[in-house]
Amino acid sequence: MTRTVQQLFDLTGKTALVTGGSRGLGLQMAQALGEAGARVVLTSRKAADLEQAAATLQAQGIDAQWIAADCADEADIQRLVSQTMQRVGAIDILVNNAGASWGAPAESHPTAAWDKVMNLNIRGYFLLSQAVAK
Repeated sequence: MTRTVQQLFDLTGKTALVTGGSRGLGLQMAQALGEAGARVVLTSRKAADLEQAAATLQAQGIDAQWIAADCADEADIQRLVSQTMQRVGAIDILVNNAGASWGAPAESHPTAAWDKVMNLNIRGYFLLSQAVAK
């Protein structure tokens, strides 16, 4: 039996949480997941950007919601997972997309900048993955 690509990647009934989902690659991934049938929950720090991104997806017929959260903050991560599960139930797909960078040479890279990048890009996504898995 031959199956189409749409059938192979059918995500109907699944929920995807997409960090950094208000723009760029995060929004594009959310759109692709939504087109494949998934309900998407977008998150980033800026509510206004999230509201606009969710409206764009909804206009395309995608079931999209949003929750503003800072994925570098442990309390926000716990709140994000809790609110997502209250709204939509289980999280089937987690896209750890958001990230920070700091444009400075290693020899002059400030420690505070290093901490900001590592807290989001490494620690935050470990904590988020752990919270979703529980």
